[in-house]
Parts: sequence; structure tokens; C-alpha cells
Amino acid sequence: MSATVADHILERLRAWDVEQVFGYPGDGVNGLLAAWGRAVDRPRFVQARHEEMAAFQAVGYAKFGRRLGVCVATSGPGAVHLLNGLYDTKLDHVPVLAIVGQTDRSAMGGSYQQEVDLHTLYKDVASDFVETVTVPEQLPNVLDRAIRTAYARRCPTAVIIPGDVQDLAYSPPPHAFKSVPSSLDRSGWTALPSPSALRRAAEVLNAGDKAAILVGQGAAGARAEVEEIAELLGAGVAKALLGKDALSDELPYVTGSIGLLGTRPSYELMRDCDTLLTIGSSFPYAQFLPEFGSARAVQIDIDPHMIGMRYPYEVNLVGDARATLRELIPLIDKDRRDVCREWQDEIKAGVTRWKGVLARRAGLSADPVNPEYVAHVLDGLLPDNAVITCDSGSVANWYARHLTLRGDMRASLSGTLATMGCGVPYAIGAKFAHPDRPAIALVGDGAMQMNGMAELVTAAKYRHRWDDPRLVVAVWNNQDLNQVTWEMRAMEGAPSFLPSQALPDVPYAEFARSIGLTGIRVERPEDVEDAWRAALSANGPAVLDFRTDPAVPPVPPHATWEQFESTAASVLKGDADGASVVKQGLKSKMQEFWPGDGGA
Repeated sequence: MSATVADHILERLRAWDVEQVFGYPGDGVNGLLAAWGRAVDRPRFVQARHEEMAAFQAVGYAKFGRRLGVCVATSGPGAVHLLNGLYDTKLDHVPVLAIVGQTDRSAMGGSYQQEVDLHTLYKDVASDFVETVTVPEQLPNVLDRAIRTAYARRCPTAVIIPGDVQDLAYSPPPHAFKSVPSSLDRSGWTALPSPSALRRAAEVLNAGDKAAILVGQGAAGARAEVEEIAELLGAGVAKALLGKDALSDELPYVTGSIGLLGTRPSYELMRDCDTLLTIGSSFPYAQFLPEFGSARAVQIDIDPHMIGMRYPYEVNLVGDARATLRELIPLIDKDRRDVCREWQDEIKAGVTRWKGVLARRAGLSADPVNPEYVAHVLDGLLPDNAVITCDSGSVANWYARHLTLRGDMRASLSGTLATMGCGVPYAIGAKFAHPDRPAIALVGDGAMQMNGMAELVTAAKYRHRWDDPRLVVAVWNNQDLNQVTWEMRAMEGAPSFLPSQALPDVPYAEFARSIGLTGIRVERPEDVEDAWRAALSANGPAVLDFRTDPAVPPVPPHATWEQFESTAASVLKGDADGASVVKQGLKSKMQEFWPGDGGA
């Protein structure tokens, strides 16, 4: 039998060193599935429970593996289901290729079953490259361009292949008019700003006395260089959430996360600095950056389309973070460190105070378990090579503030789309990228009910493929869509609307045990540490069901007590249905968890 188009797709993916494809079957990709059988599952087909989860798994694989993620789905509903995961890819700038089936060419335009206008559907999410293969000779160029574009622009791309085309005999593009040949090689390249731009940037940085550095995921490959320039400038370093693993939290001048989920030292760093250097971040919340006009600023970013947007930067350096810093560092005045020692000492002292605040908050009593304590205990138990994912919701507050990343730890979440339901599939994708490392997914009960429980089945199915079988899913079970509840209180001055916010208490640990995984329910604070230890030593995936208190507030780092008290006042309008003593108790709980001015 001659090779089909579907056979050649898999051959080409192997030539691009693609080892896993995350997907879900359907008749729109039957030709591909048959080819997979002939190829003896190379690249490996990883079956998710839902196409959206396949896309999230591809994102997790790409984020943690720092290589192309690939997902596949059938026509119609399968293609639609991929969208949320692909938008997560687009907004967080991750290279992912989607291979999507389509109805046969003979039926297109005929309102056929599962026929969707996929070009229209995908023209935004895969705006950098989306194409339909209609003849075999078109395939190599389309597939290669999709992969190169995904890598070059760190974006999702899509290749649509009608079902009948998948089964056609493959023939390469000829040496002929209107044929487009292709090639595989993709050599490395490095972008650098001009020498004059580097000199102007150095002049700005050398002129200041109180430097702040903001790093994002674009700085992840420049850890040594970021440390060196921070030392030279006597700077503090704040981290956007997507840059949480870009620099070790053990460095005394690293202030931690920035923004609503950030730390008090990061807020003070930006409030008081006179110079800002942003590296590899498009952090969008300008209110957490220095007041306009109060600081001179320089930005480094590899993407010329994303630079200069968030702050009135004086110099915008378009280039790779590591290579650009290597050119910039020799231009920094070596005496800056002594000049700025007092400033950096203040930053370090603020970090020390904040760590005390976090420890105190984690130690406060709650009913039944303090959610901050759950994260605080994990922090001391994290393996040095852990891979950590976090879902969207109030759990992201505790992830952002309590986890101290060090050594070779990796961590990420849905930074820009902030979609719910990504934590568990991210962790599964991470396990395929790093099968020899433990993965930990931190999720709220809302996200767990939305997507996480089904993907436990995927974890159970593939647990034997991983050299280190540990995948810990920790559920903050507070029976509340807690982040939105607090946003309603703080932003709308409204009590919790129970019909939209209340969640059922699902037996997550029991469900885990029913499919052969470790499952532990925790309802007392004294059992938290033992539960973490048991899960981290389990010989396979484990689910920890922590019954946490929904009344513990995620306090913004910049809030005054007066602002925070207004949130408490909304509680008394009718929140926490029941007697007034219950409502007053919730307000008292909020005041107890208030960190105090400056973290004293």
C-alpha cells in the first residue's frame, strides 16, 4: 500500500521531533487514526477526555517542555472544543500546532453533518497561520510553515485536513510552476537591539538611584544575567505570574509576584523606585507599575509587537533577553552597587517582613482549614525538581504568595486568559514533557468540577508511562466559587449571590480511590502536613481534598485598611446567610487576616 497523506503527516511530525500528540478521536480524523495504527503509535497519541483538555495538555507540554505542543481533533464539535485551550496558547505566547479534521471536500458547502466553517472559526485564534490542505502536494509546505510559525511567533497555528484528503495517496510537490516545495531545518537565531539603543538604555539605568526590575516568562532563559544586572543596579526584582519560575525566590532582593495576587514588597518596590527595567513581560496592570513620570524606564522584549505598551518606556530594546542583557551588562556603571546599597537593603528588609506576615496569616485558625496554611505547608515540602501548575481562582493567590521557587522548579498557570480548568491538564502535559519529575496541580473545587475530575481518568490511564509516577492534585474545597465571591464583595460592594457561587461538596478523594489513585480527605489543620507527605511519596497520582475556609480573604497588597473595611462592610449587608453573629464573625475573620500597613 502506498503512503497516504495521513501517513506523511505523522512522518513529518516525527521528522520535526514531535513525540506526543494530545487529542480525542472522531470520524473527521479517521484517516489519521488509521495511519497512527500503521505507525505503531509514533508519535504517541495521548487520549484526553475532551478536546479542550487535549489543547490544555499541549499547552502544558509546550510551556514546561519549551518545545512545540501538538493537539488533534475531529471536525465540527471537536474543532470547536479546542478553542479555549488554543486561546490560552495565543495569549500566553506558547507554540502549539492544532491538526483538525474537516468533512470531505465533496460535501463542503452542503450543510453536511459536523460541517463548520473552520477558517472563519480559527481566523482569530490562529491568526498567524491557518490553512486547509486540499491536495497532497500542498501538505509539506503547509505543515512545515505551521510549525515554523508556531515556533517563531510563539503562537497557535492550525492545519485543517478534510477526511478524504487524509486517505489520498501522498505525492510530493513537483519541480513545477505553482508548486511550493518545503524543507525541515529550523536553525536557531538570536535577535539583538542596535548598539545605540543599548547605550541609551544604559544611560537611563545608570542615572537612577532606586532601580526596580520586573521579569516575566521571557526572562526564563536569562536567569544568570538577570541576577547579575540586579546586583549591579542594586535593584529589587518583582515577578509577573508567568515569570514566577524565571528567578529563584531564595534571592533576598526578589520581592515575589506583582499585581492583585502579588506581594506587599513588590507593590512598594514599584511605588518607590525611580528606574524600571522590564524584561520579557507584558504585565498588563499599569496601576501596579510606577506612577507615570515618577520613573524612567527601559524594556526588553523579543516581540516588537508587544513592546512599549504597558508603560511610557524611554528605551524599548527588541531582542532576546539573555543576549540583550549580555550586551547591556558591560555598559552598566560598576559603582552602582555601592550607590544603591541602602535602597536594596530596604527591599530585603521588606521581603523579610512580608515573609513574617505570610507565616502569621498561615498560622491563623480557620473553619475548618486555613487555605493559606495548605500552601504554606507545601512550600517547605516541595521537591527541588517539582513541576507546579495552578488553576484560576482564589487558589492562585496562595500559589503566588506562599510558594518559594528554588533550584530547578518549574511553575505556570493561565496567565493572560486566566481560564478555569487548566491546572490538571497542564500537569498531565508537563508529565509527558518531564516524565522523570513530580508534578503538582493546585486547583479550586470549581475548576476541579469543571474539568479536573475527568482528567484524573487520563492520569490513571497513563501513569505507567512516567518514570516518576507522582502527580499530586490538591483541591482547595471550600464549596464556593471563591475568587468571584470576593470580587463581588470588593468591586461591587455586593454580598455573595449563593445561586451562582455555592458549589456542592464532591467527594474528590473517594472518586480518586474509585479509579485506582490515592485519595485523602483533610478536614483538620493538624492533618495537612501528613497528607502532603503521603501524596508526595505515593507510587502514582494522588488527590488531596482539603476542606478549606471560604471566609479567608485574598487581601490585595496595596489595600489600605479603610478600603478593606469597606469590603467587610458589604458582608454586613446580607452576606453569609443566617444570624447577624455569623455575618459579624465573617467581618472579624477578615480583620484578623488583614496584614497590616507595610506588613508589620
